Amino acid sequence: MKKIYSVSSHTPRMEEPREELKADADERAEAPDFEALTPPEELVRGDRTRDDFFDAVLALDSPATATDVAELAGHGVDAAREYLDWFERMGIVTRVTESPATYERNQEYLNWRRVQKLRREYATEELLDLLRTESERAETLEREFDAESPDEVSVSRCASETDRSIEDVWERLSAWQTARRRVALLERALTTESGDGAGLQSAV
Repeated sequence: MKKIYSVSSHTPRMEEPREELKADADERAEAPDFEALTPPEELVRGDRTRDDFFDAVLALDSPATATDVAELAGHGVDAAREYLDWFERMGIVTRVTESPATYERNQEYLNWRRVQKLRREYATEELLDLLRTESERAETLEREFDAESPDEVSVSRCASETDRSIEDVWERLSAWQTARRRVALLERALTTESGDGAGLQSAV
């Protein structure tokens, strides 16, 4: 069922970004890069070694030791421990275990930065348009697979039952995951700063 999103007239509108921060006409011709982060130099960039460690922790997809991060960054283990300690204090990584110490990237922190980027660069109506587009895409894929979540679909079984290639099914499921993730980010960007979500309503 198609959903239409609107901002409640009883809730103060989100503060519009300054004109120089809004996306221009050319930039709005395509959807924003949802994977892009607020420029890292605002927090940690500037030193080549520091850049290497920052890139290494962003690439983590499972808990890693200081040795693992050092190998990814191409630097020493002692330096890795120092930067991991700093990144943990900043919220970029979280410590998973103590002995040995392992770390993983803080996905919630990365999502928060993406939400802030969307809020800075797009006006409310533009975010609503993007939300409608991504919601429709997610709903189309949900109907295609007749499931509530991509996690419920077996790639090999679906490929066999629908006479499609495994690659095709995997790509469509990945697109569904991406659309759902973008919907979540856009909904957060449209939520009032109080975090109560009252500024976003869904009407049938």
